[in-house]
Amino acid sequence: MINKELKFIYWGTPTVASETLQILIDSGYVPQIVITNPDRPQGRGLMMTPSPTKVLAEKHNIKVLTPEKVDAEFIESLKSINFDLSIVVAYGNILPEEIINLPKFGTLNIHYSLLPKYRGAIPLEAALLHGDEETGVTIQKMVRKLDAGDIVAQEKVSIKGDIKKEDLRKILIEAGAKLLCSTIPDYTEGKTTPVPQDESLVTHYGKINKEDGEINLNDEPLTLWHKYRAYEGWPGIYFFKDSKRIKITLAKYENNSFIIERVIPEGKKEIDYKNI
Repeated sequence: MINKELKFIYWGTPTVASETLQILIDSGYVPQIVITNPDRPQGRGLMMTPSPTKVLAEKHNIKVLTPEKVDAEFIESLKSINFDLSIVVAYGNILPEEIINLPKFGTLNIHYSLLPKYRGAIPLEAALLHGDEETGVTIQKMVRKLDAGDIVAQEKVSIKGDIKKEDLRKILIEAGAKLLCSTIPDYTEGKTTPVPQDESLVTHYGKINKEDGEINLNDEPLTLWHKYRAYEGWPGIYFFKDSKRIKITLAKYENNSFIIERVIPEGKKEIDYKNI
């Protein structure tokens, strides 16, 4: 049952945040304010471009704030707003503890792993790199320490053997948003007891670099397959031949072999691997 009296602020910036916000809105949870990063120059023309979350919020006539910094002045401005809860999904900046604890019910965050496993920036990719058969989503009560908040709710998601990053991301975004919607009523009515994470089980993964996509074709086939699935899109996986970068665009894992089908040689168009 949606608490129509609940007032909350939504913090988010990239597509994962806008897609989550859309599900919240469709489920009847409309924030009174959306806070997102300021417009940034993008593309060859470096045109000032709003974040996907800002675009969506304005489409639904939701007030948008775009602070350059979450500083003392901005914190004071938030104190004048009457709200019960903050929800953070990929905002892109570290929030001060004062902000996290400001609303009556604190701040909830969606993390795309079964915490305490895979804290950090790449939980989805980490699960694929390890060849996990399942992952999940966690609703955590946010604290200052990265992804270390008490667990409010979790839901497991199976990983099909051939699924790649972008398709798994879509599944996890939907699962996380729906879990959040179903969690909010009991959480705000005090019917949920958040559970501290077991620090002895913590694993952590930092950001991906472009160089992480480089592979050695002599590596274990299953390792190459995991990297291909985890690094879909960006950074992709690639190798060098005659000092030229060869990006792999299509591959499969069959009979314990990593089989490359399509590639893009540096400076050229996509071709069959057999033709390089």
